[in-house]
Amino acid sequence: MADLFAPEPATEAEAATRAPLADRVRPRALDEVVGQEHLTGTDGAIGRMVAAGKLSSMILWGPPGTGKTSIARLLADAVGMRFVALSAVFSGVADLKKIFAEARTAARAGQRTLLFVDEIHRFNRAQQDGFLPYVEDGTVTLVGATTENPSFELNAALLSRCQVLILRRLDHQALETLIERAEAEVARPLPVIEEARAALIASADGDGRFLLNQAETLFDVELDAPLDPAALSALLHRRVAVYDKDREGHYNLISALHKSLRGSDPQSALYYMARMLVAGEEPLYLLRRLVRFASEDIGLADPQALVQCLAAKETYDFLGSPEGELAIVQACLYLATAPKSNAAYVAQKTAWRSARETGSLMPPAHILNAPTKLMKDIGYGQGYAYDHDTDEGFSGADYWPEEMEPQAFYQPTNRGFEAKVAERIAYWNEMRLKRATDVQNN
Repeated sequence: MADLFAPEPATEAEAATRAPLADRVRPRALDEVVGQEHLTGTDGAIGRMVAAGKLSSMILWGPPGTGKTSIARLLADAVGMRFVALSAVFSGVADLKKIFAEARTAARAGQRTLLFVDEIHRFNRAQQDGFLPYVEDGTVTLVGATTENPSFELNAALLSRCQVLILRRLDHQALETLIERAEAEVARPLPVIEEARAALIASADGDGRFLLNQAETLFDVELDAPLDPAALSALLHRRVAVYDKDREGHYNLISALHKSLRGSDPQSALYYMARMLVAGEEPLYLLRRLVRFASEDIGLADPQALVQCLAAKETYDFLGSPEGELAIVQACLYLATAPKSNAAYVAQKTAWRSARETGSLMPPAHILNAPTKLMKDIGYGQGYAYDHDTDEGFSGADYWPEEMEPQAFYQPTNRGFEAKVAERIAYWNEMRLKRATDVQNN
């Protein structure tokens, strides 16, 4: 029996006007896609495939809101393929089997299938392997979309069968174009002054979907006058930075911070550290990385670097956030402006390698302790020269195993305090050579 109280079904035109603004202004052809001309243009990978009328399987890798879904839909239309879409978040093996079976049936009727898988990185390794035979035999042309690095998230076997195409975050001009399309769609200008318009675009951080959703909010609000930047911020609130502590963005930013410090650029180092802290990174993680940097990239060129980092950690433990974060900033700036040396780091790796190769060699008997009579009888400690008994406080003895030539693992630089260390080592080496010469002459 019909439901007398059910609303009348919406017409197609009514449904279109109720759709989100981001859907209503989607591009209708590949040449309307903004910001990805390096792919969709005549000389781009997608442009060439469309011109040839044949698509290869591909992975669209890029930040959110850069057009991955739109490109996939338009690709199917451009080459006359059947379009099937699913999300890896909501789909499983049963869904895939059904899609592959329908694609085989369509293929027998001469209809090729483009299978678009949004967030393909959400499928586990076994599920990804399930695509292989159907991509291999052409049952489907796979177009996967991901915001994560395919090298880490997708099987090597699947990657070898797909082109990886990198989408760029949308620049200012591309985002401005989207606003203009939105204004044309609703037939009125965005209710903001020019400075607020620029602030809105900047807040999108390259994400077109986010920008259009914010614009839709502005169009839906009744305002007495166009908003300035302060009023815009109060209405929409600020956007939280895109950052996932166990994903590639995390490792990209810590790598950028480390290399900025190594390159003695305090401004960019502070910027990347701020990016991480503002996005919610654990301050103690950053402190651990700074301590490691002080040892690896500065070392004895400035021994105070390590002290500064440990003091920053103690200060942060005492004050907490946000006050304690200033101590982290101080440590970051100290490291960036300190003289650099990885001599201690190189020495560690060289010494560790030598230890693994010669780990069974005995130290010379004269520097072994002899706590028992037997050990004294077999020569332990015999002939040991106590350095403090000499005039210079230096005996010049040979401390290396008899079967091993003396090594020089640590090669100090001439930068910072390490230049003084180099002078000391040179002095001791000269004294050691003199002592050895005197022994030979006597």
